[in-house]
Amino acid sequence: MAGSRGRKGSQAASLEHEIAHLRGLDLAGLRSRWKGVFRRPAPSHLSRHLLVGILAYRLQADELGDLAPDTVRLLKQLGGGGSTVEAVRLTSELSQRRTALRVGTILVREWNGNPQRVMVMADNFAWNGRSFDSLSAVAFAITGTRWNGHRFFGLRDKIRAASSGGDVS
Repeated sequence: MAGSRGRKGSQAASLEHEIAHLRGLDLAGLRSRWKGVFRRPAPSHLSRHLLVGILAYRLQADELGDLAPDTVRLLKQLGGGGSTVEAVRLTSELSQRRTALRVGTILVREWNGNPQRVMVMADNFAWNGRSFDSLSAVAFAITGTRWNGHRFFGLRDKIRAASSGGDVS
């Protein structure tokens, strides 16, 4: 384990060094570096500042991984002058995928000073040795009052509710 941490540390240091080197290059040096990275001449209208930023991004993405395809699609929609409705839909889809509950996930919520742990099962939720059909039922068992289970555990998809004009409660 220590070896992998050392590699990551040296990887980060190397990347920082490369980006610092970019900042020291003049316009001609940046254009030359661009050609080496992108295999085509740099657009003539890009300022030195933008060349540094774009090259630094590309170096980081190559080393650490680029954006997920659905994030790229959302950014293109937002930057391309697309409709706000479509952008909200894409944002909502992205948010839903990231908050999907996977089997085996443990949800933790403190209630009245006591940590409450709920495990996501294939068809239900387990809490204190009992199974429940919904997170709302678990929240009711914990609090004695009716809650939206996703909201109680901090999982509520506020973007979808706001975009549909629905109540967030």
